[in-house]
Amino acid sequence: MPISKTDFVRGLQCEKMLWLDAHAPEYKIIPPEVQAKLDAGNEFGDAAMGIFGEFVETTTLREDGRLHFAAMLEKTKALLCCDTPVICEAAFSWYGNFCAADILKKEGTGYALYEVKNSYTARQEFVTDLGFQRLLLRKCGVPLLSSKLILRGDELPENVEISDVEKSAPVEFIEHGGFRYKIVDVTKAAKLTERLASLRIFELGKLKRKDAEMPAIGVGEHCEKPYRCWYFAHCHGLCDRDTNQINE
Repeated sequence: MPISKTDFVRGLQCEKMLWLDAHAPEYKIIPPEVQAKLDAGNEFGDAAMGIFGEFVETTTLREDGRLHFAAMLEKTKALLCCDTPVICEAAFSWYGNFCAADILKKEGTGYALYEVKNSYTARQEFVTDLGFQRLLLRKCGVPLLSSKLILRGDELPENVEISDVEKSAPVEFIEHGGFRYKIVDVTKAAKLTERLASLRIFELGKLKRKDAEMPAIGVGEHCEKPYRCWYFAHCHGLCDRDTNQINE
């Protein structure tokens, strides 16, 4: 079964998580504060689309509100043929595996790939996300020149430290729409995770098959790193199995 970039990152954190996503999503519990962060991230991504000026977005919805993947893929192909300078949500598929690149910017004979994250520093899971995208884009024939993260560029909070990924990466700042963005070039690190993606992509996809058995993975540190799993309460026996409500 094909996977998305979100599937890939979640599967690397815990294969059982990806299995549950495919076979038992009813056990998922997304706390309100986590949903608020997800919504804020989407808003941040939307605001960053115009960071390089005019752009064309491929996002296409079906009548029921779901993404129309086929239409997005066709639109992306047409935009690439026209050498469109900036494409947002550029869609690509390889053996059914899918990703939508936040921003794809034409630079000479190639492209710069950008992933937008509502974060103050570059984290390894963001680079992993980019590595998956790099694999699909390059398999689709896109000549990639660089892979970068677009992050928050305002003053660093006292409780946030610059990550090791960012310490060795080129950084620049851009002002747009009254906001300051930080761009971190993680090309070197993303190439390494691209190799990881090529090794694990089909293996993780097998977890989504109807006949796939649930991985025998117990609870542990991976339940909360890099993110607290949405099935945390389910796996830790903290919720009622019938109602999926957390026990008081």
